[in-house]
Amino acid sequence: MPREFLLDPASIDLNHVLVDLEGIRKVNPQRFEMEQLTAIVLIDPEKHIIAGYKDIRADEFWVRGHLPNYSLYPGVLMCEAAAQLCSYYITTQGQARGDFVGFGGLENVRFRGQVRPGDRLLLVCKATKLHRRQTICNVQGFVGSKLVFNGDIIGVPLTRDEET
Repeated sequence: MPREFLLDPASIDLNHVLVDLEGIRKVNPQRFEMEQLTAIVLIDPEKHIIAGYKDIRADEFWVRGHLPNYSLYPGVLMCEAAAQLCSYYITTQGQARGDFVGFGGLENVRFRGQVRPGDRLLLVCKATKLHRRQTICNVQGFVGSKLVFNGDIIGVPLTRDEET
């Protein structure tokens, strides 16, 4: 069974954008096809919670080949989108050394519903372990009020080497 919701998805105002794509780009290094966040709509430093969303478009790189005629947003990209949200939070809150937080692993991940082109995937992240060498965030993804995935993302601080 899934854990309780970190936040009731109906309580989040998706029209109140705190950080748009340009603001996300100032923190997260992903570009082009690998940008998996559209906006951030809630940041609660006291509870270590952040919420954002990814608008799933019909022209994305995976649509043509991931189940033609019945495109499903790949689970691995749901996890990537959630990891990018976690990285944004950890980095902007000064919780890790380095330029950004990279993927260190996944635990307890479960996919519980479909995400298709035209959907808005709401992502909620709660940092549960904050350490300079490793972070753990519990994440949940929703389409509307339906929980479509949940899990724990392990993050590690990374520093970009400007000479590579």
